[in-house]
Amino acid sequence: MKNKKLKFGIGIGIILGVVAWEAISGFQESKTYYVTVHELAQGKTARRRVRVGGMVAEHSLERRGGTVTFRLAQDAQSIPVTYIGNETLPDTFKEGAQAIVEGDYTPDGMFRAEKIQAKCASKYQAVPGAPAQSGKGPDKVAALGGSKQL
Repeated sequence: MKNKKLKFGIGIGIILGVVAWEAISGFQESKTYYVTVHELAQGKTARRRVRVGGMVAEHSLERRGGTVTFRLAQDAQSIPVTYIGNETLPDTFKEGAQAIVEGDYTPDGMFRAEKIQAKCASKYQAVPGAPAQSGKGPDKVAALGGSKQL
């Protein structure tokens, strides 16, 4: 009877140890640190798996089959990024857009992205140089409801 309890206790201990080890190692692998293009280019990060934010450089976006290459820029510095994936990229991902890429930074200076996020532009932002329009006033009422006299 004691022998069965001992074997059962050892079995439970092994199972709990394996579960704890899997949880800890999975958590360590899923950690992603956010860095800037400047920090990454200067080698200030010792981690390979990172998340980097910046602007998609003008005239750098190239799509070839399932591969997308571009340069992610911040101020005067930029890094080359390669994305090979089957996920559809956001419509707002284009040259001049702000983007966040997540993946591995290789020792040769290339960033291999696994995920790409593009910042959405504000849909309610006024066009530069256009006159501001308010939503109130007699001209708006007349346009909406006709020219009724009260």
